[in-house]
Amino acid sequence: MATGWARDGAVHEQIEAAIKDELARLKARPAPKGESLTHCAECNEPIPEARRQAIPGVKLCIDCQQERDGAAMQRGGINRRGSKDSQLK
Repeated sequence: MATGWARDGAVHEQIEAAIKDELARLKARPAPKGESLTHCAECNEPIPEARRQAIPGVKLCIDCQQERDGAAMQRGGINRRGSKDSQLK
């Protein structure tokens, strides 16, 4: 496949680098610490014992945690693709 000025496998390397960066960012987040709550801090539903043992310091039930994880998070980043508008400036 013709790639222009890029060497073979450059796109694959960029994808791998992006995945590696994201994994490093996720691993750098601090883990919950302390004693787990018996009831959710948001909805006051009981937190299952298995969840409290699996995640020390857990404060939210599974439903509230999934809702929080699903919320869109704004992150600054690099526009790796670039639009025509950004190239014209």
